Amino acid sequence: MTSIAARTAAEVSQRGRLRSSTFQASFEWAIHAALIAVTLLSVLTTVAIIAVLIEETIGFFTMENQPEISVWKFFTGTEWSPLLGARPLFGVLPLVAGTMLVTAIAGLFALPLGLLTAIFLSEYAAPRTRAVLKSVLEVLAGVPTVVYGFFALTFITPCLLQPLSSGFGTYNAMSAGIAVGIMILPIVCSLSEDALRAVPHSLRDGAYALGATKFDVTAKVVVPAGLSGVVAAFLLALTRAIGETMIVALAAGGLAQLTANPTQQVQTMTAYMVQIFLGDAPAAGVEYRSSYAVAFTLFLITFAMTWTGAIVLKRYREEYE
Repeated sequence: MTSIAARTAAEVSQRGRLRSSTFQASFEWAIHAALIAVTLLSVLTTVAIIAVLIEETIGFFTMENQPEISVWKFFTGTEWSPLLGARPLFGVLPLVAGTMLVTAIAGLFALPLGLLTAIFLSEYAAPRTRAVLKSVLEVLAGVPTVVYGFFALTFITPCLLQPLSSGFGTYNAMSAGIAVGIMILPIVCSLSEDALRAVPHSLRDGAYALGATKFDVTAKVVVPAGLSGVVAAFLLALTRAIGETMIVALAAGGLAQLTANPTQQVQTMTAYMVQIFLGDAPAAGVEYRSSYAVAFTLFLITFAMTWTGAIVLKRYREEYE
């Protein structure tokens, strides 16, 4: 009797394990399928965006009942005035120049400051100080960009308009560039600090054992070892700066001109798209279609920078055991 009961219990237990294994396999398959679906959704969204940009850009260059717009003149033209005059001019270089000028100013402000802050947080700051400063940087990263735009107009620009800083107008590239630099500062700092903290402590200990000072270890061991991550952080921050919209729309001005003077107002590619989609141009007009060509140009620039960052990360990545 006892053996029969034991056999029955064993059979029930075995069936339970089989059912559990089947359920576990089904659950794992469902999770795997969900992850694949989410990944495909991201890929399809990216492909759809690129397809729309390409289609509308081709439509811009092949519009009927409009003056012929060649690809060469679009990418090499030095005048951009699609909304003025009887003969609109579509040379994208002034928009590209304005975008790059603002990005360069933002980079000159944010990259050195962000790297130095990351070095301090990674190598010099006490744990409590690091926690406080990281929290402040996270708050700074969460500020809406339109707030940075108003900050540029109400604080940065008036400071630039002081008598000792004559030559600046109400709208200028310098004010917008500084505000964009403040916006990307948390990106530079956070990612650079992660790259520096990923350097193994054994490298630091080896340098200290050889008699190196704290500064020597930081400058000659930690920063070179984490350089690939730092460069990737720089490129990601600059890509973010190139695509910024609200700050430049509010503070940089709306005059598209081919200039490298930070005291003058400029128009960026994103600011032009904002101007078009606010209703200044008919939805079926050449001006409206031109915004897609500008967006495609912006996509090419950001894609090139992202691809460069991936190459740098792959080429100079340091791996340690």
